[in-house]
Amino acid sequence: MGKRKKLAADARKEARKAMSFAKAQNVPSSPRKMRYVVDLVRGMEVNRALGTLKFCAKAASADVEKVLRSAIANWEQKNERKAEDGELFITKIFVDEGATLKRMRPAPQGRGYRIRKRSNHVTLFVDTKKD
Repeated sequence: MGKRKKLAADARKEARKAMSFAKAQNVPSSPRKMRYVVDLVRGMEVNRALGTLKFCAKAASADVEKVLRSAIANWEQKNERKAEDGELFITKIFVDEGATLKRMRPAPQGRGYRIRKRSNHVTLFVDTKKD
């Protein structure tokens, strides 16, 4: 790695230490299904987002709720205090595509159909509102 790239990588790493975030990797659902749920809570206050996820009918909402609770716990751990009501917000949340498992399903006349079992990675950042 070149000197300039190493300096940039170290700067990114230091900036990340100040942020509170959580990741869930290789969640076994397609990224498209997960993005429907993520779009519901983007930018919300965390208590309101938890309520929305709890009563959402989508199966992916349970995974997002788990990541959100983890991010809140990480923020509380870094700041050494409990979060007050209305203090924390979801600043950034995104879904990336994970590994895809390729499977074959038997089809008529000796053929086989491909099945792609997709997975995704959810990353969620929480922080207080900056004025």
